[in-house]
Amino acid sequence: MRGIPVLCVLVLALTGSSAAQTERVAFLAAGDYGVGGSRELALGLRMKSYESRNPANMLVFLGDNDYTRSPGRFRENWRKSFGWARRTGLRVAGVLGNHDYEVGRGRYEFRLLGMPGPYYTRRLGDVQLFFLDSTVPTDRQTAWLEQQLADSTSTWKLAVLHHPPYTCGGHSGDGFVQRRWVPLFEEYGVQLVLSGHDHNYQRFAARNGVTYVVHGGGGAGLYRLRGCPSAYPPRVRARYEHGFLSVSIGPDDLAVSAVDLRGRVTDRLSLSP
Repeated sequence: MRGIPVLCVLVLALTGSSAAQTERVAFLAAGDYGVGGSRELALGLRMKSYESRNPANMLVFLGDNDYTRSPGRFRENWRKSFGWARRTGLRVAGVLGNHDYEVGRGRYEFRLLGMPGPYYTRRLGDVQLFFLDSTVPTDRQTAWLEQQLADSTSTWKLAVLHHPPYTCGGHSGDGFVQRRWVPLFEEYGVQLVLSGHDHNYQRFAARNGVTYVVHGGGGAGLYRLRGCPSAYPPRVRARYEHGFLSVSIGPDDLAVSAVDLRGRVTDRLSLSP
């Protein structure tokens, strides 16, 4: 601490933890993008352009990161499209989708996506993100999730997985996630659940404090939207579009924006802790 006055050191010591709690953090998220070629590159370049004007701390990937079934092509496509992230200081984290499991259970993706395993947690300021493997869910993972949620002291808790519990498009909601994980999200105060799998954008009204957002429109062919079962939370926004999510979190609010490939914000959501 050479060159820093003693009084400043004391002030930093007294206020450092408070400053960390009030720091605003942000991340961008994309799902179902791993098609390679111009479509994956267009997403990566749009996210880069958006991040240059709206600084983020992390890139988050919602699964189906590779449709090519080629580890070499996956790495080449990913570096061309998203290699800018680490070069500019962004962290990277992701989950696997069903297409990722088709070759080697997706393990060739772990390094580029910052994954220590198929499920894990990450901290981002006063936010804890729970990255889940919904392709091969197990009782062991469910027990781990419950323990992690119970131990979390973060103001904000976000779950990230590939298969949404609620979706009404090319896919229906995942039964396992509905039965086993949704009750945990509700019991332990998860405020936001992000998923992909359905190639479109959907946002559902909060149920028991949990808001569900689906965005699988990263680059793969889009799926038409359809009506939802009455047992689902009401769907309040649905878009047939490619794009990504921008999530910004402060001590008193969490803001989500859906951004299309022209850079236009097509939906906004704000939550309180």
